Amino acid sequence: MTLLSHQRILIGLIVITIGLALFSLFLGHYSISINQIFKVLYSPFIESQDHLFTFQQQIIWQVRIPRILLAFLAGSGLALCGAVLQGLFYNPLVDPHVIGVTSSAAFGGTLAILLDYSTFGLIVLAFLFGISTLLLIFILIHSLKQNNILILVLVGLVLSGFFSALVSLMQYLADTEEKLPSIVFWLLGSFATANWHKLIILAIPTIIASYLLIRLSWRINLLSLGDNEVKSLGISVLFSRWLILVLCTLIISIQVAVSGCIGWVGLIIPHAARLLVGGNHQRLLPIAFWLGGGFMIIIDDIARIISTSEIPLGIITALIGAPCFVLLLRQQILPRS
Repeated sequence: MTLLSHQRILIGLIVITIGLALFSLFLGHYSISINQIFKVLYSPFIESQDHLFTFQQQIIWQVRIPRILLAFLAGSGLALCGAVLQGLFYNPLVDPHVIGVTSSAAFGGTLAILLDYSTFGLIVLAFLFGISTLLLIFILIHSLKQNNILILVLVGLVLSGFFSALVSLMQYLADTEEKLPSIVFWLLGSFATANWHKLIILAIPTIIASYLLIRLSWRINLLSLGDNEVKSLGISVLFSRWLILVLCTLIISIQVAVSGCIGWVGLIIPHAARLLVGGNHQRLLPIAFWLGGGFMIIIDDIARIISTSEIPLGIITALIGAPCFVLLLRQQILPRS
């Protein structure tokens, strides 16, 4: 694929994603016309004493725009991390769950709900458990005196299973009338509580870490070839790998803290991106970023309009993701047969 065609695909995805975001402003239980939407978007530059207009401003600026942007950043971050980790572990079936960060952040969030912490406390606890898991992985690998990729994956899977068991324990101990429904709904993922505060919490680390990962895409290309090839070029395998893992952990733990566990995005979107631009991470990562963001906006739109009570995102991503993944595998396997 030429650079020009890659740029056209990227520009096309950006335009489509912006179009999806604008279209999503119309969706909701309170109907707002096209003229009213654009009037509200221009509202910072005009003055109006219309109470109905003020109410529409509140819906658009305080509810829908933060929610759409939160969905975009969550999907973008998960898809980007999925593409990075699949290259880093030389395995197309890897997703953000493999390093155990998702499960540990989920445990932190369920513990916060069980202890009746505030939303801010939930975010802090989920983030701290997510980051501490990576530190624990590093300590365990150092104690085993093994730095190869297989040990890293095995330790991550062990910790993921351990924290998943702790999450189940928290659910067992939770009050079935109040706490348990809140824990289950949060674990399945939702943007229902989106606001500007949560958006800023997610946006700053996600944008910075995503930018750095895209800048490091050439190193990910080298790491996906194997450790010996990287060492022969005089590049530190250990430093590069852990730097990339820290950035991915930052994105994943913040996403889980803000919007709960959302599966399949980090698995299927990188495969779809590879069908568009191939396996070169310098081209793959920006495509995965925008494709994941657009996909998550669509998923959130479905969650909002499919019923009066919102369906958790994890259910929809699983229902859509599983058949999509089969189709993507079929597209990748058939040409080779």
